[in-house]
Order: sequence, then C-alpha cells, then structure tokens
Amino acid sequence: MSTNVENPSSSMDTVKWLLVAILLTGAVVGNYMYADMSVLIRAIGVVVAVGAGLGIAATTEKGRTFIAFAKESRIEVRKVVWPTRQETTHTTFIVMAATVVMALILWGLDGILFRAVGFLTGLTF
Repeated sequence: MSTNVENPSSSMDTVKWLLVAILLTGAVVGNYMYADMSVLIRAIGVVVAVGAGLGIAATTEKGRTFIAFAKESRIEVRKVVWPTRQETTHTTFIVMAATVVMALILWGLDGILFRAVGFLTGLTF
C-alpha cells in the first residue's frame, strides 16, 4: 500500500525554483538589453543575479542534496592516489605509440582493401 504524503516544503521549493529561473532569465535578458552599458557593470549584474539564484537554489531540498553530494565528492577526491609525473609521462608515451601503431595498421589495411576492390571491380583510382 502506498501513501502519497505531500511534503510541505515541496510547494515552497517550486516557488524557489521559479524564482531562480526568473533571476537567471533576467540576467540573460538584462545583459542583452543593456548592451550599451559598461561591460563591467553588466558582468557584475550577471554575477550578482547568478549568485542570488545559486543561494536560493541551495535552500531547496535538491540544493541541499547537491551540496551534501559535492562535499562527499570532495572528500573522496582527497582519497585518490594520483600518479606521479613520471608515471603520467610514461603512460602518455605508451598511448601515443599504440595510437601510431594502430594508425599504421589501419592505413595498411585500407590500402590493401582499396587495391582489392579496385582489382575486383576493374576500376583504377
């Protein structure tokens, strides 16, 4: 049996997301409409509008979930053992060599197939 209980903050979250959409739309439209103003003033206006939108979005349930996810992701990134410069350089050279070898194999195969099709069809290209 499923009970569908309406979360009381969900209607407020909808209003907040609508406000975020209005702010971001206003930033884009305002930047376009006031093209004759200073770029610095327009950039500051866009940054303020985007910052306000992010601030409002962070107060929603999805925003809080995203912030928690971002914090957990940052903790996990700190646990990663990153390769040394020497390991990265060696791996890069191995990938480049494998790419060149594959390119030569495909080039040779293409040449062989090109000549075989030309021989079978009697057409010379």
